[in-house]
Amino acid sequence: MKLINVGFGSLVSAQRLIAVVSPESAPIKRLTQEARERGILIDATYGRRTRSVLILDNDHLVLSALTTEAIADRLEGKERSSGEEEL
Repeated sequence: MKLINVGFGSLVSAQRLIAVVSPESAPIKRLTQEARERGILIDATYGRRTRSVLILDNDHLVLSALTTEAIADRLEGKERSSGEEEL
């Protein structure tokens, strides 16, 4: 089982991951609010700004303070760039 670090030591199973999306669009904001109301939202931002939303196969959403590009790089096994802060 491959685990992906989504920031601050929080890990998500790569096999359960369906999509990594930006939180800026209205449909994603609606999904996030609905997940919060249903109790299936996992906030892994530790109070930081949400930069990506991870959609899992069990209908849960995970909020991350990492960018979508940083999470994609971690999924591919690439090293982080020197300008990216380690979360």
